Amino acid sequence: MIWLTWRQFRGSATMTAALLVVLVATLALTGPDLASRYSAGIAACVRDDTCDRFFDGLFDDYQMPFMAVSLLVLLLPALVGLFWGAPLITRELEAGTHLLVWNQSITRGRWLAVKLGLTGLAAMAAAGVCGLAVTWWSAPLDKSATSELALMAPLVFGARGIAPMGYAAFAFVLGVTVGMLVRRTLPAMALTLAVFAAIQIAMPLLVRPHLIPPVAGTFELSQANVDRIGIRRDENQLVHITLDSAVPGQAGAGAWVLSSDFIDPSGRMISGSSEEGAAVRTSTTSGPCAPPGLGAAAGQGMDGCLVEINRLGYRQQATYQPLERFWPFQWIETGIYALLSATLTWFCFWWVRRRLS
Repeated sequence: MIWLTWRQFRGSATMTAALLVVLVATLALTGPDLASRYSAGIAACVRDDTCDRFFDGLFDDYQMPFMAVSLLVLLLPALVGLFWGAPLITRELEAGTHLLVWNQSITRGRWLAVKLGLTGLAAMAAAGVCGLAVTWWSAPLDKSATSELALMAPLVFGARGIAPMGYAAFAFVLGVTVGMLVRRTLPAMALTLAVFAAIQIAMPLLVRPHLIPPVAGTFELSQANVDRIGIRRDENQLVHITLDSAVPGQAGAGAWVLSSDFIDPSGRMISGSSEEGAAVRTSTTSGPCAPPGLGAAAGQGMDGCLVEINRLGYRQQATYQPLERFWPFQWIETGIYALLSATLTWFCFWWVRRRLS
C-alpha cells in the first residue's frame, strides 16, 4: 500500500522537492550577504544616529524579494490543500479504484491511514522547510520593515516560523474531507480553496488578537508616534493641529498594533477623518504650534509643537501585541490548526468506515 501511494504521489513530490531545493539554495546564497549588510549598516547608523534612514533604504532595496518569498510561504498551504488534498481520495472515488484496493485484503482504515500519513507528512515537511528558510533569510528585513509589514503583522506572521506547517496540515486534511463529501475533483478543489481562505482571513482578524490579552498603554506624543503634523487657523482665531498616528515607539519594533487613537486631556478619543487624522484645537495663536507668521516662536519645528501639545494633556492610546510574543503565538496557533487537523482526520476515518461505499 505504501508503494502504491508513493507511485501515485511521486510526481508531485519530486516537483515540489525540486522547487524547494532551488528556493533554499537561493536563500542560502543571498542570506549571508544580506545579514552582513545589515550588521555593517547597524554599526554605522548607531554611530551616526541615522538608523531610520538605513532601515528604510535596506528594506526598499529588498522589498520585492521580501514580498515574493513571504507570498510563496502563504500560498504553499493553499496549494497543498488544492492539488494534494482535494484530489487524493476524490480521484479514487471517481475512478472506482478504491473498491479494487478494498478487495485486496487492504482494510479501509489502513488504506486511508497510508494515504493521509505519507502525503500529509510530506506536505508538512515542505511547508516547514519553506517557512523556516524564509524566516532565517528575512530576519534582517523583518527588523527593518514598516509597521504594516512588521514581524507580528498578519501578512508576515503567517509566513514565518512553524505556523506554515500547521496551515499545510489543515489545508491538506480539509481538502481530503471536502473531496470525500463532494466526490467530484473540481468542485472539491474550489470548495477547499474557499473554506481555507475564509479561515485564514478569520484567524488574524477574529482569533489571533485574543490568543493572549494585548498590552494597552498611553504614550506622550513625539516624532516616534506622529507621522505628520499640520497647523492652520480658522475664522475664530482658533488653531487647529492635525495629527496622523504612527506606531508608538514604546511598543517596540516588530509589534502588532491593534488600535491607536489620540485622546484629549479628559481621556476622550479625538475624532477626525482618516485623511486628516485627529484635530486638536487650541486658542494659542503664538508659540511653537502657531501657524506660520503668527508669533515669534512660529517655525520652532515639530518637536516644539509636540511638547506644547503634551503640555496641554493630549496623548496617544494604543493596544498592541509586542514582538516577544512571536513564538508563543506561533506555538498556540500551530496547536489550534493541529487540533483542527486531528478533528478532520477523525471524521475522515469515521466517514470512510461508515458512510463511504
